[in-house]
Parts: sequence; structure tokens; C-alpha cells
Amino acid sequence: MIAPALRPDIVPALELENVCHRYGRALAVDGLSVSVAPGEVVCLLGPSGCGKTTALRLAAGLEPIQDGVVRLAGVQVAGGGVDLPPERRGVGLVFQDYALFPHLDVHDNVTFGLTGWTAADRRSRAEEVLELVGMTDYAHAFPHELSGGQQQRVALARALAPKPRVVLLDEPYSGLDARLRDRVRDEVLHILKSSGSACLMVTHDSEEAMFMADRIAVMRDGKIVQQGSPIELYCEPRDAFVASFFGEVNHIDGVVHRGSVDTLIGSIPVRGLIDGATVSVVIRPEGIHLRAWAEVFEDDPTGEVEQARLLGRTSLVHMTVRRREGATDGNGDDEPLHLHARVPGVFLPRPGSKVRIGYDPRLTFVFPA
Repeated sequence: MIAPALRPDIVPALELENVCHRYGRALAVDGLSVSVAPGEVVCLLGPSGCGKTTALRLAAGLEPIQDGVVRLAGVQVAGGGVDLPPERRGVGLVFQDYALFPHLDVHDNVTFGLTGWTAADRRSRAEEVLELVGMTDYAHAFPHELSGGQQQRVALARALAPKPRVVLLDEPYSGLDARLRDRVRDEVLHILKSSGSACLMVTHDSEEAMFMADRIAVMRDGKIVQQGSPIELYCEPRDAFVASFFGEVNHIDGVVHRGSVDTLIGSIPVRGLIDGATVSVVIRPEGIHLRAWAEVFEDDPTGEVEQARLLGRTSLVHMTVRRREGATDGNGDDEPLHLHARVPGVFLPRPGSKVRIGYDPRLTFVFPA
């Protein structure tokens, strides 16, 4: 089934329908279907080797399609005996290494793909896209004279110059340091939205995907396991794999009993699972709430702080939770539980001190083990 565009009355700029691709015996892409609406940014997110870059190459025409269909603006360009070459698809590509021509200056790199344009039109379009990406002053510089961020913007300008319907980004920020990456991806997002082009990008960085994308498709073993808006995937993950891909999580094993799982941090309600089912409780660190020992009641769950670290805007607290003497967690489990809590601001209790523990049901998920 093809994922819907933002509005059902809009023809997607790009569609991949039931696409499969093998390298020898290895199935790299397995029945993948995804669509991108005009002006939309969609991200394929997953670990290395999950097939996301192969999917991008199939969309671009860099790999001959084996099964399935690729459409651009409703027109089939691959599959069923059709195989339109990359240069005729009207697709802009930005690779991991930017792939700028070292012997050409910025202006000539940008105009390289404008075949069939008059010299005046080529010059005018280069000036237009270089202004869009903030590189007008570097038109006659060579790639080796530019920083990584500047090279990335030139590569994007080159991709946008032919006025493509679709832009494909392959891990475009992986070669940048953390601070530059934050700034450049903000710039690129504004440029993409200003251009009106549809964008399909691939990354293994969940924060990058959430920042850039209107919709995210999480991939595993060549398949899309869940797709939706960033908030849907973060707050309504379909399984533990999706939940854990959007940041660190705490795992607690348990057994369903009378519609809930009794754990060392309290009873957690369960829906749709029968009594006796073995489950994994997944809680995001920001879903663990901590309070000082003296602030609440004696029977609240308690943790012993191991370490607390300030990470800038948040504090990360490592703690151990043990079963109170005479109490039971409902699973007959006496093993201590190690948890991480992420607390806004400065919260640095001393190692060995006690904290009261609560949890946020909105950031707590229960999946079959």
C-alpha cells in the first residue's frame, strides 16, 4: 500500500510502489512503498544496511529496478519494462561526499547539469540558486577553497539548478561536525521549503530525521516497519525497535496480570494483551520523573542514584531500583533495575542519595516480548 501524500487530491511528486531489489541472494529492499508530495520532506530512517540508500538509488535511476514501480508526478519512470535514465527524470541528487567537480569553480559546478539552456539562462539560473543558498560571493571559488558547509550548499544549489520536481539527499550531513551540522541542516530545510521541490532523504540519525522531515518511514531489513509524522513515531511507536530508534530507552521485562504489569516503579496498564503474556515495558528517560526523597510519601518507588551528569539543557541521572523488603513486583523478580532519567535543567543528586520515581504514561509503552 502506498503511503498517502499530505492531501489525497495531490498527485505525489515521487512514488515507490512495492519495490524489491536484490544484490545476489541478499534482499536489500523488500516490498517498499513510499510517496512524497510536492513541497514535502520525507525521510527514510534506519540502521546501516537496512536498504534506505538502495531505495534512494532506485528512485534516482542509478540502479535498474527489479520489481515494483517508480513514478514521478504520476508518470511511470521505472518498472514494467520502463527504465527512464537518471538525466531524464528531473531529479536532483546530493550525495554524502557532495561529489563536486574539483576542476570547476562554484559557478561551473552549478551550471554543469543545465544542458540545453542558453548561456544567458545558465548564468541567470546560477545566480538565482547561489543567492538562494547564500553562496553568491563564492561563484568563482573552487571546491578545495570552501568549508564543508559551503560545499554542501553548493551541492544543493547544483541539485536545485535544473528546477527538479524531486530532490534526493543521501546522508548529506554525515561529514560535518556537530555544531556545523545543526546550522547547515537548518539552512537546507529553509532552502528546500523555499524551492517547493519534494525531498526524499535518507539518514540513520533520528534527531536529524525529526528536524528535517514532515513524515518519517522507519526501515528495518529492507522493509518499512512504520511511517508517519515525527510526533506519531515518537509518541505512538508500533514496536520496541521503532521506540528505541528515537533515542535511548529503559527496558523492563514483565508479565501481564489482570490488565497491567507490576514493576519496581509501579503498576503499568496494558491494552490488548492477555494475562500471562510476557512483555517488554519501554520507557523513555524523559518519561521517568524524579523528586527528592523528602517530598512525597514513604511507599512511592525509590531509586538510589549512581551518577548524575549535566548535559546542558538536561541532566541525566543513572539509578538503581530494588524491591523493598517484604514487597513484590508481581513477577517474583528480585534483580535490581537500572534506569536512566533525563530531567530538564540542573538536577544533580549526589551518588548514593535516594530519589522518588514516577513515570509518564505518554512516554511508556508495552510490547510483546
